[in-house]
Amino acid sequence: MPAATASDTDLALGFDDAALGRGLPVEVEALIVQAGAMRDAPQQAEALLQRARRLAPRHPAPLIALYRFHFYGHRLEPARDVALQALAVASEALGPGFGRVPPTLPQARHDAAVRFYLFTLKGLAYLSLRLGDGVAGRAALAELRRLDPHDCVGGAVLAEVLARQGRSDDDDDAWSQRPRGWREEGVS
Repeated sequence: MPAATASDTDLALGFDDAALGRGLPVEVEALIVQAGAMRDAPQQAEALLQRARRLAPRHPAPLIALYRFHFYGHRLEPARDVALQALAVASEALGPGFGRVPPTLPQARHDAAVRFYLFTLKGLAYLSLRLGDGVAGRAALAELRRLDPHDCVGGAVLAEVLARQGRSDDDDDAWSQRPRGWREEGVS
C-alpha cells in the first residue's frame, strides 16, 4: 500500500482541526516557518510557501501563510488570488450544498470551516474594494451579508466604510455611535 500524501492527510483530517493548524505535515510546517524567517528574501520565501501549498493543497495553513505573505507585503492582487483559492478549499470542505441557506448562528460563531469561509469572503471583499473592483467587492459583501446576517465576522464595517465614502468628516459622530452589524438598507 502506498504511503499517504499530504493531500490524503488533508482529506482525512477534519477541516475544523486543519483550520486550527492540526494535521499539518512536518515538512510543510517547516517550509512555512522557514519562509517566515526570510523577510529579506521575498522571492525565496514565496517559493517555499508555494511548495508548502503544493504539498498540502487542501490544508488551510499554507493558504493562510501565503495570503498573509502577499497581504502584508502589499501585493493585493496575489493576495486576492489566494483568497479565491481559499474559498474553493473551504467550499470543498463544506460540501456542495453550502450557501444555499445561510449557516446557523452557532455555525457562524463556532464551526471552523464556516468561519474560514466567511473570513475569507470578508478578505476578498476588502481586497476587491482596495483594488478598485467595486463590482466584485460589493458582490462579496452582499454574499457575506446573506451568509452572515448576524455579522459574526465583522463584515458590516466594510459596508459602513464603503457607504461612508464621500461623506464629510462632520459625520464622524454618527459613525462612532453606530451599532455593530449590518445596516437595514443593506450593502451600498
